[in-house]
Amino acid sequence: MATAQIYPSLLAADFGRIADAALAVEGQADWLHVDVMDYHFVPNLAFAPDTVTALRAVTDTPLDCHLMIDDPDRWAAGYAERGAANVTIHAEAVSDLPRTTRAIRAAGARTGLAVKPNTPVEHYLDDLHRFDLLLLMTIEPGFGGQTFMTEVLPKIEAARRLLDARGLDLWLQIDGGVNAGTIERAAVAGVDVFVAGTAVFGAADPGQAVERLREQALRAAPRLSPPAPRSAVGPA
Repeated sequence: MATAQIYPSLLAADFGRIADAALAVEGQADWLHVDVMDYHFVPNLAFAPDTVTALRAVTDTPLDCHLMIDDPDRWAAGYAERGAANVTIHAEAVSDLPRTTRAIRAAGARTGLAVKPNTPVEHYLDDLHRFDLLLLMTIEPGFGGQTFMTEVLPKIEAARRLLDARGLDLWLQIDGGVNAGTIERAAVAGVDVFVAGTAVFGAADPGQAVERLREQALRAAPRLSPPAPRSAVGPA
């Protein structure tokens, strides 16, 4: 049975207190989502490999690095080497999927494939076996705090059908506009990993916000179960 996992996005945290933000959800967050942006692939700049190193020194929560950058073939394995438990690359930016996924795995991390809202998942069906996670963006990548694109819901449903029909054991993740008003529809559509930024770090108690979001997902989608203990959710 799929598990309902909540990944707070540090892009929505106070950049001057990133360590405090990570610790504020310690024990509630399943993983921490670290957005990496280079001001080329997307018009924003955030989080370098040193951020991963620093976070690994203060939290035991696994790190999920989402590379919104040009030339991920060159940089992806370095994030795994710094301690990321998963490294997600964008289909629109990667040049050599087999080589890059092998490099990420060799460095000890899981691998994820991300697609923008208008990029068809079907173009990458023959490559999905290389990955552990499929990330469907529910906003245009680059900035937090955007509104969930409800027009992506049919794409989520189609992706869930494809994964199930092919027997692919991938986590289906969404990122963008996940909050109390959208998580239930996403869970029903087939999502099991929810990246939430403002909904968590904009709350008075981020840890409680994580728990409330997970409870909503579990209520909305009976196919989901509570997550496994932390020790069972490390790098592949």
